[in-house]
This record gives sequence, structure tokens and C-alpha cells, in this order.
Amino acid sequence: MERKALTIAGSDSGGGAGIQADLKTFSAFGVYGMTAITSITAQNTLEVAEIYDLPNYIIKKQIECVVEDIGVDACKTGMLSNERVIKVVAKTLQKYDFPIVVDPVMVAKSGAHLLKKDAIDSLINYIIPISYVITPNKQEAEVISGIKINKKDDAKRAAKEIVKLGANAVIIKGGHIGKEANDLLYYKGKFIEYKGKKIKGCTHGTGCSFSAAIAANLAKGYELKEAVKISKDFISIAIEYGNRIGHGHCPVNPIAWLSIQAEKWKAYVELSNAVDEILSKNIVDFIPEVGMNFAYALPNARKIEDVVAIEGRIVRAGKKAIAGKVKFGSSSHLARAILKIMEFDSNTRAVMNIRYDEKFIKKLMKEFSVSFYDRMEEPEKIRKIEGATIPWGIEKAIKRIKKVPDVIYHKGDIGKEPMILIFGKNPKDVLRKFDKL
Repeated sequence: MERKALTIAGSDSGGGAGIQADLKTFSAFGVYGMTAITSITAQNTLEVAEIYDLPNYIIKKQIECVVEDIGVDACKTGMLSNERVIKVVAKTLQKYDFPIVVDPVMVAKSGAHLLKKDAIDSLINYIIPISYVITPNKQEAEVISGIKINKKDDAKRAAKEIVKLGANAVIIKGGHIGKEANDLLYYKGKFIEYKGKKIKGCTHGTGCSFSAAIAANLAKGYELKEAVKISKDFISIAIEYGNRIGHGHCPVNPIAWLSIQAEKWKAYVELSNAVDEILSKNIVDFIPEVGMNFAYALPNARKIEDVVAIEGRIVRAGKKAIAGKVKFGSSSHLARAILKIMEFDSNTRAVMNIRYDEKFIKKLMKEFSVSFYDRMEEPEKIRKIEGATIPWGIEKAIKRIKKVPDVIYHKGDIGKEPMILIFGKNPKDVLRKFDKL
């Protein structure tokens, strides 16, 4: 049975927050999304330029139309800009019994006020009492509870006060509390902390997408504690892999929740097929003493876990070559190499290492661009940093020929085997270059 969620919120013309973010989030979880627009905003990543609040009758009618025909499994509210809008939404929702997630939107990321100050009491008196869970950030929780929040204990006191106002549960988001991004859920008289690190990324639409994710998972039948856990993981990914657009606060990317999994499967299949192909060749003479590996990064890869490679590498077994399993995060050396090269060319996402041999270099030079780095030139401060040598060397090789090469090699150092790296847009492209040998 298809699950359905309704968002009652403002429209963001920039597409990063409001109902646009909510619909993307619903879709990311496979939930059918519906909307009741309360306000139309003219905004982008820099500012909210204009706000137009819709009349009561059209807000009310939107809610009634979708509920009475399509049905709603869970609902979320976002921007309810004034007392009039708050009252009509509250009165209309009182007729139904689906769970309501309230995102008490007060101020936009740009600093624009999306809830009029004289409407705060109306939010407290009419919306909070009908909420299943309310999701304020630090500033919103302070306004609603009247408690200044500087640490976890303050957040706990504020949560208890908010629940007294009629909410079934409250989750106070921790992005602006302390050094970590730990969210605090108060539900059925107990506190549950959801720990997370602060992520450097895009944050416009964070609150909208997080509350929409909770609504989507409630619609799918998850219990609240699990819905919040899933939503916490979801929003962390949406921030980290945000849409880096505009000149202000770039928006989160709700679709990353889906696209990363799809890209992971695609990368896994492509690399697995390439490994099968290379094992069908006579490659024993190309395997270094430390083993050969083959790695493929996801688009927009940022960390070692975003790179799929061969666990245990390709090694000699007599006159044959055998390989371990294809797995994400299984190669630190090649992952660092491809992540660094992607900083210069995001389309170059695959790499394979082979044994160093002058004959190989000469052959490759006839067909491709080749560069190198000398490990003897490595600065002492780089040597002291774990994992810094390869990124340093890759950047050095790129700057040497002022472009991203097809091949980079080094002649080793004390205790370090010399190596050749062959780069390509994808595993097939790397194999095409390797076949020249």
C-alpha cells in the first residue's frame, strides 16, 4: 500500500526549503507527497525578498481536498507566517487523527523572519497542542519555552516545558548547542540523545527536510524513536552532499539519500565487472610486491568510504592472480589518490596501481600523458602526517605538467615500493589504457 504524507508550509522559489524540500524528502523515502501551501515566498540562497500569505479559504480547501480523497498517513507543518494562518491550519487539522510533525519555522537561514512575532503565542496555543512531535532548533526552543539554552541540561528543561504545552514529544536539534550536533528527543517522559558531528556543508532547508523525513517515516509505520534515528542519518547525508549552488546559504540535497545508494550499486557493478575482466588476462607480471588494486569513486566522493576497491587487493597465487571482494572503503592508498585527483578533475574517478617498470613507462608515454613525483622531495611536515604523502604526490605530479595526467608514477623511497598509477573516467577507461601494455 502506498504511503502518503502532507506538507503544510510555504513555497520557496529557490527550491531549497519549504514545500520544495519537503516533496524531495518524501520522494527520497518512497512516500507520496501532497501539499497545502500557506505562503508564497520570493527567495534564493541570499534572501527572502517577498512574502505573500494565501487566503484562509484556499489553505483550508487544500488540506481538505487531499485528506478526503487521497488520505494522509502523516503530516508536517512548516512556515505558518501569522496568527490568521495558524488558526485556520489548526482548526482544519483538528478534524483528523494522523500524526502531525511541527517544524516551528521562525527565521530563515538568511535571517528573514518567517513567523511574525505577534503570532508566537498563537503557535504555542493552537499548533503545539495538536502536534505529535515538534522539532525546534536552539533559538526556537528558547522562544517557545522561555529558557535560555547553552548546554544539554538547559535543552532538557526546555523540552519538558514544551511538552507541558501539549506536544506529545519534542526533539530539540543540537546544531547550535555545543561542539557536536547532538539532537535530544523527549518522549514518554524519557530522553534519547542522537549523536552526530557538525558537518561542513549546505544547510539551507535543514529544518524542513529533517521534519519532513520524520513525517515520511511515521507515514511508513516507523515508531517515533526509529523515525528520528533514520531522519538524523538522512539529514547528515543531505547536508554533506548538499547542492552547492547560489551565492549564499546553499541548500541541502534530500535526493542524496537515494542517489548515493544508486551510485554505490552502479560503481560496485562496474568495478566488479572490470575486476573479472582483468583476472581473465595474464597480469601476474604487472602485480607489485604489495599487490595490485583497482578503485572507483562515487561522484562527489569526499572520503575513503566513498571509494569502492578490492579488499585484500589482487595478489599472485603461483602463476595466477586472485582477488579479494569488491567493497567500499577497502583501499586507503588508492582512495586518497583518486580523491585528490578529483579535486582537479571530478570526471576522473577510477585508478589502478601496477608494478613499476621503465618499459611500462616508455610504452605508456607513447599513448598517454604521464607525470611523476619524487618521494625524496616530500617536505618533513608532510611525512609526519598520516596519509598525507599520496595526496601531496598527486598534486605535485599534476602541477608538474599543468594538467591531470593519465598516468602518475614514483620511484619509491626507503621501505616504499615504486609504483605506477593509471587513472581514468571509469574502470573501463582504466582497462583501455592498461591494455596498451
